[in-house]
Amino acid sequence: MHQRQSKLFRHILKQGYSQDFVLQVLGVNKQSVNKSFPLEQELSEVLIETLLRDDCSNQFWQHLSALIIYFLFYQMANFPSVVDHLCQKLSGIESQRFQANRDKLCWALLQFISGSMQKSSLNDFLPAIKLIHILYPESEPLPVHELTKPLDVVHFSAISILFHLNRRFMSSHSTDGAGNMLSEIANTSIPRALETQNRYLYKLIQTEQPNRFTITPDFGLQHIALLCNACSTTPEIFHSTIPRLMENVCGDDCSPTIPLPGTNCEAYNKLNPLSVELLDSLTAHTKLSMLHHFVARIQNRKSKVHLSPAFVESYSRLLVYSEIESLGIEGLVNQVLPFLFEHKAWGRIYTLLEIICYRLHHIRPNYRLQLLSTLHSLASSSHANLNQLQQAIEGAALRLIMGFDNCDIKPQLECLINDKKQIVFKDSEELNRVLMLTMARSIHRTGAETISGSWCTEVLKAIMTATPHKWPVSTLHCFPATIQEYFRQHQVDLPDKTQLKSLVDSEFPRWKNILTNDQMASNEDQESSFAYFISPNSPPYFLCFIWKVLFDGSTPSQTAYKVLENMKASLMSEHVRVFSDFLIYEFASTSDGGSHLNHCADVLRDMVWKYNVVSLDRFILCLALRSSEHKDVQVAFFIIHYLLIKPDDFRTRVCHFVREVDDLDHWSHEDWYSQHISFHQKFPENYFFEGLLDHCSANPEDRQGTGKYLPSYFSNICLRFLPVLDIVIHRCVELLPTSNTSLEILIDHLGLLYKFHAQPITYLYNTLHYYEKKLRDQKKLKKKLVTAIFNAITEHKPPNWAFSRTFVDNVMKCPSHEMTWEPNAAYMCELIGRLVDTIDDDKVTPFATRDWRFNEFPNEAAHALHVTCVEILSLPLPSEKVGRAIMNVVLKRQPRVQVSELISWMNAIGLVLTSLPQVYWRPLHDIIVEVLKSPELSSTIPEGAGYPFPLFSFESKKATESDNYISRVVALTHIVWQHMRIGQLSLVPTFLKEELKSQVHSELQLLFVFHLIGPSYVRFHHERSRCLTEVTSFLYDILLEMNNHVEKIHFCNEISDFLYHIKYMHVGVMLNEKVKTIVDQLQMTLQSRLQFIHPSAAR
Repeated sequence: MHQRQSKLFRHILKQGYSQDFVLQVLGVNKQSVNKSFPLEQELSEVLIETLLRDDCSNQFWQHLSALIIYFLFYQMANFPSVVDHLCQKLSGIESQRFQANRDKLCWALLQFISGSMQKSSLNDFLPAIKLIHILYPESEPLPVHELTKPLDVVHFSAISILFHLNRRFMSSHSTDGAGNMLSEIANTSIPRALETQNRYLYKLIQTEQPNRFTITPDFGLQHIALLCNACSTTPEIFHSTIPRLMENVCGDDCSPTIPLPGTNCEAYNKLNPLSVELLDSLTAHTKLSMLHHFVARIQNRKSKVHLSPAFVESYSRLLVYSEIESLGIEGLVNQVLPFLFEHKAWGRIYTLLEIICYRLHHIRPNYRLQLLSTLHSLASSSHANLNQLQQAIEGAALRLIMGFDNCDIKPQLECLINDKKQIVFKDSEELNRVLMLTMARSIHRTGAETISGSWCTEVLKAIMTATPHKWPVSTLHCFPATIQEYFRQHQVDLPDKTQLKSLVDSEFPRWKNILTNDQMASNEDQESSFAYFISPNSPPYFLCFIWKVLFDGSTPSQTAYKVLENMKASLMSEHVRVFSDFLIYEFASTSDGGSHLNHCADVLRDMVWKYNVVSLDRFILCLALRSSEHKDVQVAFFIIHYLLIKPDDFRTRVCHFVREVDDLDHWSHEDWYSQHISFHQKFPENYFFEGLLDHCSANPEDRQGTGKYLPSYFSNICLRFLPVLDIVIHRCVELLPTSNTSLEILIDHLGLLYKFHAQPITYLYNTLHYYEKKLRDQKKLKKKLVTAIFNAITEHKPPNWAFSRTFVDNVMKCPSHEMTWEPNAAYMCELIGRLVDTIDDDKVTPFATRDWRFNEFPNEAAHALHVTCVEILSLPLPSEKVGRAIMNVVLKRQPRVQVSELISWMNAIGLVLTSLPQVYWRPLHDIIVEVLKSPELSSTIPEGAGYPFPLFSFESKKATESDNYISRVVALTHIVWQHMRIGQLSLVPTFLKEELKSQVHSELQLLFVFHLIGPSYVRFHHERSRCLTEVTSFLYDILLEMNNHVEKIHFCNEISDFLYHIKYMHVGVMLNEKVKTIVDQLQMTLQSRLQFIHPSAAR
C-alpha cells in the first residue's frame, strides 16, 4: 500500500462511467483547474496497453475516447504531455505490434482534436503529427480501406487529424507564433503511408454542386460520417454534411405522415433511426452539432405534426454518449425539459418522459434527482384533461425512484435535505410509499441500520406530513429497525372503511338521477353537479358513485363522462385511492357467497376494460400499496389476482406482446414503430374514457371525445405495468406463507413479461437480498421466481451470459421434487473463478460481451458480481452453509486456486460476501472464534522465539513461508472488512465485545486480534469515530485479560508500538482515564514501555 498503485488506478480508468470516481481517487475537483501528472501518465499507459492488445472492442475504445475528452476538456490533463508520453513509449516498440489498433488510437485522439481545434494553440497539436509518423512508418502508400459500413470510417482517423491540422495551419499560421517550424511541418505532415487516403478524402470533398453530398448507392451515410469527422472545422463543408444526416430522420411540412397511438395523432413518416454503429463512427464534435439540431427541433413547436419515430429513436441513442453529456442527458434535464415546461409543450414533454422511461439505461444519480424535482413541478402544474400526461409523470417518477442504486439514494436525499429542496410528492401517496420502500431496501442492502441517522428521519417526516399513511404488519416486519421504530412512535389514524361505505351510500341518492341515463336531469342540476365533482374541496367519491351506478345495472350519463373529462388529473388520483378503499370494503363485506362476489368482480372489470374509467396499472399500484390492515391486504390482493389472472383482458395483451416482439434491444432495432403501432391498433389504449362515452351516448355524433392524445413512441400497458408487477410480487412475498399459491400463479402467468424488464437481474438481486428471511424456507417458490425471470430474458441471450451451466442444469431445469444436487467445492471454485477472471484485466471474461451502454450494468465486473450473487442467493441450501463454502474456496487449498493468485480470489470473495445478506458473511466471525480457540494460538510461546509474522501475515510472493490457515483467515478478514460498507463494519465492535472478549487469554491470541483489527482503524477514524473508541476500549480490555493469564509477555515492544500508534494516529486523549487504569495493572515490563501513553504515567 506504500507503493504507487498504478495497476489499481488503470483498472479504475478502464471501467465504464468511472470519471467521477477517478476524480475522487485523485482528490481533485473538475470545477477547478488541477492538472495531474499521474493522470496524464496513467491515461497514456492505458492507451498503450489497449493499443497492443488484440481483444479490445470498439466499445472500449469509445470509453477511452470519452475519458480523453473529459479529462482534457476540464484541463486535468495536458494533451501534448499525453501524446509525448505515447511517442516516447511507442518509439521503442516494433510497428507490427500496434498495426491492428493504430487507427483506433488515432480515432480516440481525433475525438478531442476535432472539438478543441479552434480553442487551442496549434503548437499543442504538433506532437500528434509526430505520433502519426511513428504509427504509420510504411515507405509505400497503404491501400484505401473500402467504406462499406460506418465503422470503416475509423480507418481514416489519422488523415482526418492531419486534415484538421492543415486546415488550422492554413487559416492561422501567421498568428500562432510557430513560424518556419509550422510551415515545415505542414509541408511534410502527411506520411507516405497515408498519401492515398489523403487523395481519396480530397476527392470526396471536391464533389461538384448542385448534387453535393447527396446519398446515392455509391455515396452512403458512412461517406457523410467521414466528411463530418474530417471537416467539422471546415464550415463550408460541415454545414452541408450535417443536414444530410438529419434529413434521414426529420420531416417537413411537405412530408407524408403516419398515425401514432390515439386519435388524431400523427407524426412524420421517417421510421429508420440513425444506427448506433453510425453514431459510434462520428466524432464527439459531430455528435454535439447533431444534438444542437435535435434540441432546436424539439423546442420548435410550430408544426402540428409530431416528431418522426426515427427522430425520437435517434435522439435517445445520442443521449447515451457520456462525452457529449453536457448537451445530452444534462441538457435534457437542465435545459430542454424546463424550456418545454415553461411553454407548456405537453406533447414534447410526454415524448421525453417516454425516452427517460424506456430508452435510458444509465442515469447518474444527480440527474435522476433533478428529473424527480422537475416531475414535482410538473405534477403540481395545471394540465386539466391531460390524464395521459399525468400517468406518464407518475410512471416516470415511479421508475426513477425504483431505479436508484442502493448506494446512491442516501447521499442524494441528504443533498436535498441540506439544500432544503422538495423531497416528496405532495399529492401522490403511492410515489411516497415507493420512495420509503426504496429507502428501506437501500438501508438493508448497505447495512446502514446502525447509522441511518437524521437523514432517514427527515425524509420519513416529510413523507408523513405530505401523505399520512400506515403500513401492514407484514411490511413493517421487513423494514429496517429505524423505520419500524419511527412508525411505532408515530401512529396514524386513518378513516374507517365502514364509515366511508356509509358516507358513499348516504350521498349517492342525491346524485343518482344526474349520473344515470334512466332519469333526465335539468340543465341547472347538471351544471351544479359538474362544478361540485371537479372541485378539489368536494369528497372524492365520484368513482364510488360510478361503481354503484354500474352495480345497479344502469348506464352512466353524459354528465358522468363530462365530469371525468374535466377533472384535474392529479385530483383523479385521489378519487382512485378512495375508490380502492371502498372496493376493498365492498368485497370484504360480501355475505351471500359467490354470486355477489362475481358481480362485484364483473363490474370492476367493466370499469377498467369496457368503460376505461380507471387504468389497470394505476389502480393495481394503489391497491398493492394502500391497505394497512391484514384482512384488507388479503382482500386487496384477491382483487389484484382477479384483475390480472382470471379475465383474459390483460393476459391476452401480455401473451401477444411477448409473442410478437422478440426482444427490446432497441439499440439494434431498425423499425420499432411497426411493432409499436401494430400492438396499439390491436389493443387501443383509451386515456379519455372513450369506453364510457360510447355507452352513455345514443347519438354517434356525441361519441367524439375532446381529449387530445399526446404522441406515444414506446409505451404500452405491458411495459407500463412492469414496475407495478415488481411491487405486487414484493407485497406478495411479505404475506408469505399465506400468499404462496397466489404468488406462484402470478409468476406462472405473468413471469414472461420480464422479458422486457430493464433491470431483471438487479430486481432479482434486490428481491432475494431484501426478503432473504422470508424466502429462506421457500425453496420451491424462490426457484420458480428466479427460473421464470431468467427464462423470460434468456431467449435471445448467448449461453454463458449469466448463470453457470452447473446451476442451470442442476437447479433450474430439475423438478423441485427430484432435486438432490448439493454444491461441492469444485462448483464454488467455478462460480467464484468466473468473477475473478472478469475482474482481472489480464484475463478473458467468461461472460458474453454486451454493449454495456444499453445494459442494466455499466461493465462486465458489475454484471458478473450481480449474477454471481443471484445464483448464490438461489441455492437450495442454508445460507450459513453456503457462506462457509464460499470462504473455504480460499481458506482451504483448492486445485484450481493458485497461491500466487490467492489475493485476487479473496478480493472476489470479499466483494461477493459483502454484497450478500449478513447471514452469509456471519460464518467468518465464527471462523475467527474457532481460530482464536485453536491449539496454535492457545499454546505458550517458547523462550527466545521471534515474532510470529508468518503466522499472521499472508504474502503471496512468500507463500511457502506464510501460507497457513491462520494467515489465510487474517487476510480474508482484512479483505472482507475493507469491502464492507461502514454500516456493516459498524457491527464488528459488537462481535469483538460479545464473542471475542472472553476468549483472549494467551499472547498469541492477543496478537491475532491485533492483526485482525489493525487495518480497519483508518476506516473507523474517518467514517465512524464511535466505533473507534469502542474497538480501542476492547483492545485494552483484552490486553488486561491476557496480562492476567500469562506469566511473561514476550513481545512487549511490538504490543506497545501498536498501542502508541493507535493513540497518536487515531484516538488521542479520548480514552485517557481508561488507558491509565489498565496500564497501571499490567506487568512491569509492559508498563515501562507504555509509560508515555498517558501523561500521569510519564510523570
